[in-house]
Amino acid sequence: MKNKYLFVTCALLLMADVAGAQTVKPTALANQDRGYIVKTGYAAPSDFVLQLADGTKTSLNQLAGKIVILQFTANWCSVYREEMPHLEQEVWQAYKNKGVLLIGVDRDEPLEKVARFQKDMKITYPLALDPGAAIFGRFANKKSGVTRNVVIDRDGRIANLTCLYDPQEFSAMVKAIDALVNKPIAALN
Repeated sequence: MKNKYLFVTCALLLMADVAGAQTVKPTALANQDRGYIVKTGYAAPSDFVLQLADGTKTSLNQLAGKIVILQFTANWCSVYREEMPHLEQEVWQAYKNKGVLLIGVDRDEPLEKVARFQKDMKITYPLALDPGAAIFGRFANKKSGVTRNVVIDRDGRIANLTCLYDPQEFSAMVKAIDALVNKPIAALN
């Protein structure tokens, strides 16, 4: 009888352990790729040119030494519309004079639509065109969700990745940007 209770107790503990392993924990979510093909700490892909909506062109190589945030989106994306005011105020307005450049990379939309959207939404940070999601595809699987931010440090390394808009994740991104802004720049000798 005693063995039967011991066996039942062990079986219940084993089932509880297995059930716990099946539960998705927040830290497990943070470690998933979420459609990204890059990771924090990696050198950011830089083999592309950003065609800005104002007609100018730039590249990550030209922006070396700056902190760059690429915000991938499309104007039809409701998540982007939710995130955009936060990007404008908490990132662009707060850091644009501190060596940070935020560029919205608009996926698969013509210049006229992007320019109209920028004006209608009162976005003051630059927007770039991404026909065929060619730039997006250097950072994430083209079939994954559009709205995401890639924070690139002064050395061209990926410092932070977000996916969709989550206030806690966004807050963590802003803290990461702030840490990069306040990180001492090594003197050249």
